[in-house]
Amino acid sequence: MIPKINFDDIRPFNDSEADKYIQLLLKEPRFQHILEFIFKEKEKIEQAQFALSHIHTIKDLQHKFVYQLVNELILKRSTDGVTSSGLENLDKSKSYLFISNHRDIILDSAILNYLIVLEGMNTTEIAIGNNLLIENWIEYAVKLNRAFVVRRNLPAREMLMASKKLSEYIRRNITAKNSSVWIAQREGRTKDGYDKTQIALLKMLNFSNINEFSEGFKELQIVPISISYEIEPCGISKVDELYKKNTEGFEKTQEDDLRSMGHGLVNPKGRVHFAFGKPITDQIDLFAREGTIGEQIEKLADYIDQQIYCNFKLWPNNYIAEDLLNNSSNNSSYYNTDQYNKFRTLLEEALNSITGDREIIRSMFLQMYVNPLLNQRKSLDGVSNG
Repeated sequence: MIPKINFDDIRPFNDSEADKYIQLLLKEPRFQHILEFIFKEKEKIEQAQFALSHIHTIKDLQHKFVYQLVNELILKRSTDGVTSSGLENLDKSKSYLFISNHRDIILDSAILNYLIVLEGMNTTEIAIGNNLLIENWIEYAVKLNRAFVVRRNLPAREMLMASKKLSEYIRRNITAKNSSVWIAQREGRTKDGYDKTQIALLKMLNFSNINEFSEGFKELQIVPISISYEIEPCGISKVDELYKKNTEGFEKTQEDDLRSMGHGLVNPKGRVHFAFGKPITDQIDLFAREGTIGEQIEKLADYIDQQIYCNFKLWPNNYIAEDLLNNSSNNSSYYNTDQYNKFRTLLEEALNSITGDREIIRSMFLQMYVNPLLNQRKSLDGVSNG
């Protein structure tokens, strides 16, 4: 018999709690500022408040309010369109563990849910670090949107216990509740464009595995997702943080996270593509032949990375960045003059916004766009040679 574990400290809110926390959210002054920022006009703000106050279930909140919000006020205002591929490979009646690269604090999971709702699937539960629950209204908002909490920065023993609980929560969601889960492949956003699955993530998932390696990971139905923004969300601030970290030992604050959340919603992102991989099942039997559990997990991590790299949608900006970095025109067939000039403007904006060594900053900014291209080439070569 599976022991009963109390997940109340990490789980999302449920329908019986929806009324209470929606009302608390509406009373939060900072949330009021968010509504004013999004809707601008008094009449539209009041309409949003009225709509929220008459919602009583999590599903209605997501489908009748959040879905429209993401589409009308975020995607239409700050993107040039969102596309997806690979959803035809998924069974709508099944649950999956979506593991993706991580480029934007809020939009990665928000757009994922938007896309799968379009396909008639239920929204996923979303992993969010407790470091982002900076204010009460943020906690209310994310837990009303099916987010569960990943506890971070704990002492070693507490971290082990928290990881085991998190692992059990994710596995039960997928195997017992038939509820899909999204989690980023790493803690924190990728700031240099080099997406890499953290081994610690897969070790955490294995904590709740009571079976052999193969059976335990197969039942999670892992689906890698490649998230690709034509214009890197918060790209300038990411390079600024990286540059300061390398030169000054900079450590970001909660205020930096809050600022990134806001900027990520409104900054231009160009075109956006989500590529859904196929569920990883048969391949796991091959990884199970490795000598140790550590080696098996490393093989699985490498395979997730390979899928993310190979399925990543490359844009003209990725090719332009490589040509600028190498002072060449080898990729000129992948872009036109207008696209080239627009990217040069982005680069100049970064150079004028970030204080420091211009050559280092230039290289960092370009490398952020080049790394996905290099990773894809390397992975595709590996597949063809393998």
